[in-house]
Amino acid sequence: MSSNMQLLVIRTSILGDQSSSNKLIDHWIAEHRPSHVIERNLAADPIPHLDGERFAAINASEPNATQAPIQALSDELIAEIERADAIVIGLPMYNFGVPSQVKAWMDHLARAGRTFRYTDQGPKGLLADKPVTVLATRGGAYADTPHDHQAPFVAQFLGFIGLKNVNFIYAETLASAQRDDVLASARSVIAAA
Repeated sequence: MSSNMQLLVIRTSILGDQSSSNKLIDHWIAEHRPSHVIERNLAADPIPHLDGERFAAINASEPNATQAPIQALSDELIAEIERADAIVIGLPMYNFGVPSQVKAWMDHLARAGRTFRYTDQGPKGLLADKPVTVLATRGGAYADTPHDHQAPFVAQFLGFIGLKNVNFIYAETLASAQRDDVLASARSVIAAA
């Protein structure tokens, strides 16, 4: 990683300092030493979930006084991605899917005409592509199986808004006796990335 790299870190675990994904993020930062880190902790500072009022505000062409701060949050989240040279997302698996706070973040990023548009050839992402590393932590083994409803969804969404250079680093079977070995292996992959 370049010494002047600006990294956007997305933390999503509800477990704080006990979180395996947060520990792997810390290891990533220590290994690659970006010059600047923007952190968004979706568990400590959750983004409201989407409802009809919020959806209308995010997509309003001329937001009113009530809608303006809601749209401003969406603008802020999009700007964080645009300013970053690379993105690291900590992604624990909760009940076979992404944490609900990740879905709320995504719902604020998906804006027609701003982060994607529909064309005759299908949807086109409007954000400039950049490397995204997803540190996927799971209690069981799901990668590359029909039971992984998480990684394909995340990759599809990121590609939808223009981020196609997505790399998953897995730490799976963390609920087993091999937990320490699994985390050590993931740290090795991070070091080599």
